[in-house]
Amino acid sequence: MHSYAELLSQEQVEKIHDASLEILASVGLLVRNQKARGIFKKHGAQVNEDSQVVKISRVTVEQYISYFPTTFTFLGRDSRYDRTIPNDRPLILTGSSAPNIIDPVTGYERRSTSADLARISHLINELPGYDVFSISTLADDAPPGQFSLSRFYPSIRNTAKPVRANTPPDEAEDMLRLVYLIAGSEAAFRERPFVTFHYCPVVSPLTMDFDSTEDLIFFKEQQLPSYFSIVPNAGLTSPLTLVGTLAQNNAEFLAAATLSQMIHPGSELIYSTLPTVADMRTGAYSPGAVETGILHMGCAQMAGYYNLPSGGYIGLTNSKINDAQSGYETAMSVVAGFLGGVDIFNMGGLLDALMAFDFAKAVIDNDIAMMVKRIQRGFEFSEENLALDLVAEVGPGGMFADTEHTLERMRTTMYLTDIADRNPRQLWQESGAHDVQSRAMQRVKNILTHENTAAFSPDVDARLREEFLGMVSGQSTPPEGWKKAAGSAGGTRPSREDRRRRRQQAENS
Repeated sequence: MHSYAELLSQEQVEKIHDASLEILASVGLLVRNQKARGIFKKHGAQVNEDSQVVKISRVTVEQYISYFPTTFTFLGRDSRYDRTIPNDRPLILTGSSAPNIIDPVTGYERRSTSADLARISHLINELPGYDVFSISTLADDAPPGQFSLSRFYPSIRNTAKPVRANTPPDEAEDMLRLVYLIAGSEAAFRERPFVTFHYCPVVSPLTMDFDSTEDLIFFKEQQLPSYFSIVPNAGLTSPLTLVGTLAQNNAEFLAAATLSQMIHPGSELIYSTLPTVADMRTGAYSPGAVETGILHMGCAQMAGYYNLPSGGYIGLTNSKINDAQSGYETAMSVVAGFLGGVDIFNMGGLLDALMAFDFAKAVIDNDIAMMVKRIQRGFEFSEENLALDLVAEVGPGGMFADTEHTLERMRTTMYLTDIADRNPRQLWQESGAHDVQSRAMQRVKNILTHENTAAFSPDVDARLREEFLGMVSGQSTPPEGWKKAAGSAGGTRPSREDRRRRRQQAENS
């Protein structure tokens, strides 16, 4: 059982809870979706149809808090990748929905396409630090009427891991048709829903929009795995204090969570957020600031108060390239959030405040993810690991390197990174003096030039193409100028991570 760093006392947590209930009862929310207003009214909320403001009493909110579930499960096409939080924490997800990509060949930013999504999905499938692929970018080449299809199809096609995705309400039915066909039937998908749907129904401050709220209602009525995120921005859309933003964030979360439970009591929830503080010198959006990590620590405490798993978009950066800023902004918030009890991290691959995906950044973030998972393992305390007999055997002035005890643990005690260089300077220079960016891009190249073992079978692909005419290719092919390699996926010589993962898969099969 882990204990977590706490920035708030229990009394302060309860005060924030009370303040949130006061906001909902006395200020209320502007709810633009008429269907949502009807649901709130049916279940006891006070609704003003002229102003579209909904006020929810303390008694009503606390009634539906009692239905909150305590776990959330992500399922993959392959059951080996199934994960449940909080037991399987930390879960690492990619960042999502960036419009742009850093071209892996030229290094310049451009609009992302469906072909990029296929490669990203392929890459994430092979990086062991990632547990869920949250669709990382948009697809600028989407044919008319296939905006979501051009994102869902190449993403699901190229990974066996769970996929998290969002879709406009008018395309939700088509996306269900797609996943039903992939699974083989609606019943098969409902038995193993390998896509989790996500939306942002609250526009801070205290406004529920139409489309994302429609998504919330639709997926909760369908009883399919889905959850939402709350995204206040202190100084612009919430008070310019951390505790004021936390209280408003909590009120907005409770409003959307109450609506979820009104639709289907006991439906899955994650206390998912992206709370930020605006840089008021310019008004710049600053998810890379350390205050994002602090706010996530507070959110984790509020989630603990409701016995909910927590997480969200944490470990982001405002940097435009993979430099020191990118590394320290990602790592500071991730470690703070993890030590504060956060369960899931949408952290992988995005630069420039969620505007651009970078392949090398995704590999570097995989390294950070593996380090955080090593922290989760902790000391692994046992009499055997205490090793008193070994200390006595080796004795003063002895050497532990050649003992059987050391040989048995040399691959497991330490996380053996392939990306960070630990060699002496001379050996590093003799090996080409590569920086972390070039080492990460070599890893990307090794993966993307090999076959993707997670891809659909030809008959599944044919079934989908018969149903959705004119659909994008969706196949992961190497970028232009990268020669396709022979042999197994993952590189000419699989990394230590890959070899360890494959050994574990063989042992578990």
